Order: sequence, then structure tokens, then C-alpha cells
Amino acid sequence: MGRIVGGLGLSHVPSIGPVVDRNRTQEPAWKPLFDAYVPVREWLRSIKPDVAIVVYNDHAADFSFDKYPTFALGVAEQYAIGDEGFGTRPLPTVAGDVELSTHLAEALVYEHEFDLTLCQELAVEHGFLVPMNLCFPHEKNGWPVRAIPLQVNVIQHPLPTARRCYRLGQALRAAVSSYPKDLKVVVLGTGGMSHQLQGKRFGFTNEKFDQWFLDELERDPEGLAGITHQRIMEEAGAEAVELIMWLTMRGALLPQAKRLHRHYYAPMTTGMGLITFADS
Repeated sequence: MGRIVGGLGLSHVPSIGPVVDRNRTQEPAWKPLFDAYVPVREWLRSIKPDVAIVVYNDHAADFSFDKYPTFALGVAEQYAIGDEGFGTRPLPTVAGDVELSTHLAEALVYEHEFDLTLCQELAVEHGFLVPMNLCFPHEKNGWPVRAIPLQVNVIQHPLPTARRCYRLGQALRAAVSSYPKDLKVVVLGTGGMSHQLQGKRFGFTNEKFDQWFLDELERDPEGLAGITHQRIMEEAGAEAVELIMWLTMRGALLPQAKRLHRHYYAPMTTGMGLITFADS
């Protein structure tokens, strides 16, 4: 049967992409971030996941403000690289797992009553690609894992609640567990941490909030799922509401999942967090 073997919470700061593309990862400003992922990639290679489910938000690249789904699941054989206004990045197409995607769609809709938008075509952008760059470095002929995009609306209000995202993760775990084939899955919850990119608080970050969020994500995810959008946005900046997607990842894991890695780095306008869990 399908089995979730791990989960990761990580930021998807768009400037990371060009740093990877231009081989600038060891420059002083970026080295602390990329060094933190060395043991993470080693761990991922050791557990050998077949599929990564990437929980992310589209930044109006493939979806637009006039039509923006609350939850959208990719059910395609492959996913193109999206153009965010400055051309597509030089990355290979992302291979999907249409059989697992179809199973997840049916289980989430029929059994767990999540109303999903199903995407047979979807171009992925930095919200999806940066986490893949950090965790699964690609080669010319492709990526080392198949991937399934699970897109969450965190930009066009009304947004799903943190608890709804957490329950989506719990439903995702049940759906993966009911998949009849032997398959290992990791779930990536992406976005955040504290940041605000407009208005009078442009550049705002709050390390104290970010560290508290990481603590609670490990210690009491059920309690953390009660956090409101307003509290996140007031204490950590408007765009920090992306953190509700980390709760989907955490909901997909056992409550007693073991934390393996944790890192925090905030050199610019965003608190860049990292936490990993083994599902044991």
C-alpha cells in the first residue's frame, strides 16, 4: 500500500531559483541556506521516496484572480515549467504520477468531501519549483522523484482556514494509505515564513513568531491548527499566511512524527524556515 515516510516544511522564496540556475549557491549571502539542505538531501536519498506531494500556492502564474481555486490537485502525466513574466527557467518538465493522483482525487472528493479543482494541465512556478530545487536537485534528463502539485489558495480571500488545511493533510494521509500499490511518499508544505511585500510594513519579519510556529508545529500541531489568518498576518506579515500550507504537511504525518532537521535564516525580507519529520 501507499505509505507517507516523511514531511518537510520549507520556504519557497522566488530569488532562490535564479541563484540555483546561476550556480551562486555558495555565495556568502546564500551559503547558510543551501548548506542547511545538505543533510536533508542525504536523508531523502536514504529513504528513497517515489513521489513528492508538493503543497504550494500559485502566485497568479497559472491561475488568476478572477478564477482562483481553493484547492487544486494536479492529475497529469507531467507538468510544464511556468512563465512568471520573465521567461521559463531552464528546468526539465516535472514527471507526475497520474495513477496516484487519480486515486487521491477520488478519495479526497468521495470519501473525505474535499471539493477539489482537478488539473489535467498545470504549469508550475516558484512556489512549487524552489522546494523541488532545494530537496531534489535535477539533472538534464529530469528530477529524481515523480511529483504531484497540490495548490492552495492563500492569496485571494476568503482563504481556507488553518484547520481546514490541517484536515486536508489528515485526509491526504488516509488517501495515500488506501492506495493499493507499494509506494513511498513525502509531503512538502511550502511558503512563508514571516514576510510582507507591500504597504507600510514592506520587509517586515518576525523571528520570534517564526520560531514559535516551528515549535508548535512539532509539539502541538492540533492546537496550532486553530490559529487565525488575522493573527498570522498581524504578527508575521500579510504573506506569512502561506504557513497554513505547512499544516497540510503536518496533518499528513503521525502526531508523534520525529523531527530530524530544523533551520532558520532571515538575511533579507523573508524568514526562511526549514523543518523535516520522519513519519515514525
